[in-house]
Amino acid sequence: MNKSPLITNILQYLTNELANCKLAANNAHLAAIDDQSVAETQYDTLAIESAYLAEGQSRRIADFELAIQQFEQLKIQLDVDKTEVIKVVRLGSLVQLSNDAKDKNWFYLAPAAAGYKFTVLENNYTVITPKSPMGIALINKSTDEEVEVLIGNNKLVDDIIAIY
Repeated sequence: MNKSPLITNILQYLTNELANCKLAANNAHLAAIDDQSVAETQYDTLAIESAYLAEGQSRRIADFELAIQQFEQLKIQLDVDKTEVIKVVRLGSLVQLSNDAKDKNWFYLAPAAAGYKFTVLENNYTVITPKSPMGIALINKSTDEEVEVLIGNNKLVDDIIAIY
């Protein structure tokens, strides 16, 4: 299965999020140094709050830049491993569980972008990471193995039917 369209879609999402984050960080920085933000009383904290917001957005920028770098590395690795048959779930694997087959739902085990959902060619993909409950349950499992995940108070038990 060709995973390039999936990685391209995720990279586009991350790139858009990075651009939005840079804009938000710039706006927060401008608000922090604006003349209107100068404290008039000891209780006026607008400039301080804007500075904290700018700092937080700067951290998010670094996270998105790292995620983009990780996906670019993953894309290179997957291009090299194209001919390799995947026998167990690992980073870069597409996994389908038996209860998800009818709806064409897949999990994509990725280094970042957890929770991102998208559709490509009538298949629905959810990005998970190895640190997520589902990622922990799937990693190193093979086809026909049972997966057990506790989500809140609900216990999901299902079988892996496909790994790519």
